[in-house]
Amino acid sequence: MKYSDIPLAQTVVSLCKAKNIKHIVISPGSRNAPLTIGFTGDDYFKTYSVVDERSAAFIGVGLAQQLQEPVAVVCTSGSALLNYYPAVSEAFYSDIPLVVISADRPGYRIDIGDGQTIRQDNVFDRHILYNANLKQDIRDNEIRILAEKNKAPLLQGADDQKLQQEIQAFNEAEMMKALTLAASQSGPVHINVPFEEPLYGNSTTPCIDVDIPESSSVPSQELEIDEYVSIWNGARRKMILVGVLSPDALENEVLELLAADPSVIVFSETTSNLHHEQYFPNIDKIIAPLEKLNDPDEMFQKLRPEILMTFGGMVISKKIKAFLRKYQPDHHWHIDSKKAYDTFFCLERHFKCEPNNFLKQFFGKTQAQESEYQPYWLEIRKLRSACHRTYVDQIPFSDFKAYERILKNIPGVYNLHLSNSSTVRYAQLFFLTDNLRVYCNRGTSGIDGSTSTAVGAAIHSEYPTLLVTGDLSFFYDSNALWNSYLRKDFRIIMLNNGGGGIFRILPGDKSDPNFETYFETPHDLNAKGICETYGLDYFSATDELGLLEVLTNFYEDSERPRLLEIFTPRKINDQVLQGYFKYLADQQPK
Repeated sequence: MKYSDIPLAQTVVSLCKAKNIKHIVISPGSRNAPLTIGFTGDDYFKTYSVVDERSAAFIGVGLAQQLQEPVAVVCTSGSALLNYYPAVSEAFYSDIPLVVISADRPGYRIDIGDGQTIRQDNVFDRHILYNANLKQDIRDNEIRILAEKNKAPLLQGADDQKLQQEIQAFNEAEMMKALTLAASQSGPVHINVPFEEPLYGNSTTPCIDVDIPESSSVPSQELEIDEYVSIWNGARRKMILVGVLSPDALENEVLELLAADPSVIVFSETTSNLHHEQYFPNIDKIIAPLEKLNDPDEMFQKLRPEILMTFGGMVISKKIKAFLRKYQPDHHWHIDSKKAYDTFFCLERHFKCEPNNFLKQFFGKTQAQESEYQPYWLEIRKLRSACHRTYVDQIPFSDFKAYERILKNIPGVYNLHLSNSSTVRYAQLFFLTDNLRVYCNRGTSGIDGSTSTAVGAAIHSEYPTLLVTGDLSFFYDSNALWNSYLRKDFRIIMLNNGGGGIFRILPGDKSDPNFETYFETPHDLNAKGICETYGLDYFSATDELGLLEVLTNFYEDSERPRLLEIFTPRKINDQVLQGYFKYLADQQPK
């Protein structure tokens, strides 16, 4: 075993080990050399080298997402740390335990003109659970230097040994706070670690003995739900809306309980990973056609719930958000062990507990109510599904038809990662089987790290991984492929419509001369060269027949990961999608 000879580096490594943080994503650098020596010198840790810090942090997010445990990312000082920010914010809003460990210059070297020195302390302050700004060890004549620079007045007049003991105790306490919070609150923490040169010294024996306090368990609390059960039992229209959930988050018993009451409809987003024949997995397919009616108010009133119960993470559908903000329920309750957003501006109660346990307890006390609420909307769903099939059969090759063919032809059990923007929204319109375990970075909904997150998630997944992505998202994050951790069964399907196609769907003047340049950003790029650079097998399709032909063997065993690029016509995709909702609206029940 090899150790850095710097006590602070040994402290960081030892406490990560003590808190069972096993996976460490390291971006090469000099200032973080003491940490790299310590993590790579101990066989307990599984370390990964990823050059691009932005990609490295999202790979860490993907690893933590799959492992359901904290993962650390380690970088050098300066601008390297700032490249972590997109992933930190995603981890913050998606409740992913990402431990950011940044090497830093000594405090007296900040703001004096040295290279790669920025103000690193508290840099993620508004998107982090905890900032642990550690103190530099006392080494050689540093006490005199610090005192002379007046950067640490507490050092003046004290002896080195006592100060080092105080610094050690402080650093251990701050580290423990950060690491405990990351695990218990499922979110990102930042540990900033200042090192003075020399940085590369090492030893075969440790020079510190860290003090690990025993962790205390939080007693479970009995929920007071009888009042809310009574309100629930008195209502005839109840809606359950489920956002992002990990696969298998709810037991089958709970799934059945949610579906058994005819006065309840369950809207389950694609990212909820919930499947039941009584649920409504295609929310926009229900709501968007209602908006196109001459007088939609009557139908929206029929849909308006008396009680709205929500759980899971961020909701994708803009349609359901707009509907519930306008046609607000009388009661809105959210179930989450950590937080509750007032998404619909009518939140009444936050039950701070894990959804599966709450739902078992709550629905164990409720009674099913006679109601036409669920049966009526199930008939609407049945009609919309039939119209969906008819519409798909008659449209030209486009994004819509490509997504339909892709999502229907995924074999076996796959982790399906969806990039943001158009991809995840299209996926909301299609029925996905329960053999797909769906993931998407919906914390901040950015396109910047979708590929890197999928790469990280695939590393230790029990199942093969498929990333479905758009062209801009893929090209933006192409450095995700710049590492040696791509599995042979890793698959990417990229739809290339020559630009930001979603902007053709969103409101805006498409005839404005600046539209293409500053919104749609058309391009003539393709992924073939990137695949050659990073060692992926490349496939392409330009029409439906070619797509189906490639899909027949795309998922077969291979010696290298594979990418399929599908070229779709840039200027008809928006017409096909908008025509879809109009077609559904024209088929309203009489």
